[in-house]
Amino acid sequence: MTTKATPPLTEIIRLLPGYDPYRDKGDCKFDPVAGQFAIDFFHEVLTHVKTEWAKKPLFLEPWQQAIVANLWGWKQPDGLRRYRQALIFVPRKNAKTTLAGGLVNLALFTDFEPGAEIYGAASTHKQACYVWDVVRGQIRNSSVLASRCRCYDGQDKSIVLNSDPLSTYRVVSSDAEGQWGGSPHMAALDELHVQPTRKLYDALTSGSGSRSQPLILMLTTSDYERPDSICNIQHEYASHVRDGIVTDPQFLPVIYEADKDDDWHDEAVWRKANPNFRISVKEDYFMREYRQACAMSPQENRFKRLNLNVRTEQAVRWLSMDLWDQCRGDVNPVALYKQTCYAGLDLASTSDLTAFVLVFPINERRLLVPMFWIPEDVVQERARKGKRDYAEWVKMGLMKTTPGNMTDYAVVRRDINEFGKQYGIRQIAADRLFQGAQLSMELAGDGFNVFAHGQGFLSMAAPTLEFETLVKSGRLEHGGHPILRWMAANASVEIDPAGCMKPTKKESSGKIDGIVCAVMGVGRAAAHAGEQQVTLPKTVKVATW
Repeated sequence: MTTKATPPLTEIIRLLPGYDPYRDKGDCKFDPVAGQFAIDFFHEVLTHVKTEWAKKPLFLEPWQQAIVANLWGWKQPDGLRRYRQALIFVPRKNAKTTLAGGLVNLALFTDFEPGAEIYGAASTHKQACYVWDVVRGQIRNSSVLASRCRCYDGQDKSIVLNSDPLSTYRVVSSDAEGQWGGSPHMAALDELHVQPTRKLYDALTSGSGSRSQPLILMLTTSDYERPDSICNIQHEYASHVRDGIVTDPQFLPVIYEADKDDDWHDEAVWRKANPNFRISVKEDYFMREYRQACAMSPQENRFKRLNLNVRTEQAVRWLSMDLWDQCRGDVNPVALYKQTCYAGLDLASTSDLTAFVLVFPINERRLLVPMFWIPEDVVQERARKGKRDYAEWVKMGLMKTTPGNMTDYAVVRRDINEFGKQYGIRQIAADRLFQGAQLSMELAGDGFNVFAHGQGFLSMAAPTLEFETLVKSGRLEHGGHPILRWMAANASVEIDPAGCMKPTKKESSGKIDGIVCAVMGVGRAAAHAGEQQVTLPKTVKVATW
């Protein structure tokens, strides 16, 4: 790490992105002597334990000094620490584990808390040991620290102070049972994004209530969108504290991230998200990750989430959104009247979204025209929660509503029959095992050729591969339809041992129904590729979505 001159601490503590520690300080005051003491502990007592810096003094970068000085320098009127929780939200390889280990040792050896219980916590014992390795290594490299404690390196790893045998540092994890009932003075909860539930977080925070100045550190890279993610909950809370939306003078938000609208190919964005870029974040490593993300669609989300701290729709994205956007093409539903097409139908459940997508084989291209239905009560409920996307799409005519809180399939049937009058629908593919059975029979009675389409690998593998090939070759055209784009961004794929794949939303909280319909429609078009199709000129008017 660098040793260059840094600004005064009163300026350094303002370096955290978007956060002003003075804004909600109340009666608290910043003590530069206490802040400098904490920084000096790192510089003069601690060392690095790994890589080419091993056993060298642990000099902190200015952004790291800002974290340490804020945590240890701000005092309440009674002299106790101001901050009780902190979210340190940085991408991988930015030395957060090294920082966490140093803060653990700082609290263990300098707080003089009677019977201090300090925990290194994570979702698994193995993960929790990453911070342990740093804490233990820093002690091993310091004769001063090593002479003041006993280290137990067995399965139940712990460090005990000689001066107070009840003051300990221990490793705990979510995958162990029956370990609680303690009273944490401090906890370093590592990689919050892989916590399966909030139980470990709740145990640590609730147990610290009897301490006079507890500190719960949460260190993590970004999670993806998933229900009840404690990482996403804490990130949202920290963002609100940072932005002044929530007043919490005892919570320190340290958030380094790229915004979703940032150009992820821009080096300035890389630096913005990675405060240790070209220091602990090696350029050759970063460029290797970047090139893989550019070359392979599934790697794009991984790079954005782990290397830029962008919360993605799912852990692994199936389709590159750059390629998807290049497939906008020329799609005018009116110009396609009476043209041959194949359809996919996904009714989901009665209280959810229903999708219907027409796929038009035009020469080598495949043009998509979708429609969606949703119960009116669902739209209003989302709007009450601040999610106005459905309402906007209804207003734009991209989604239709049916009265009440359940989809009226009679309306869906009526509308599909209207589509049948406008377009040459050769076949409708519908899920043979789910909600579509009754409607499929009714549509067949109306004269449609309805194909019972399975959703397993056997039925979906070939259409999924064909759909992906169309996107990669630029032969799929969707007209920039915003709902389809949202669903494409949500979709990931499952892959079986034979390498076959099918769309899935298992690692996403968003909908993918329209993409599933489009895949089935593409599959039906491919199955009938030998039949005579109506062709159009290569250029038609662009739809106004």
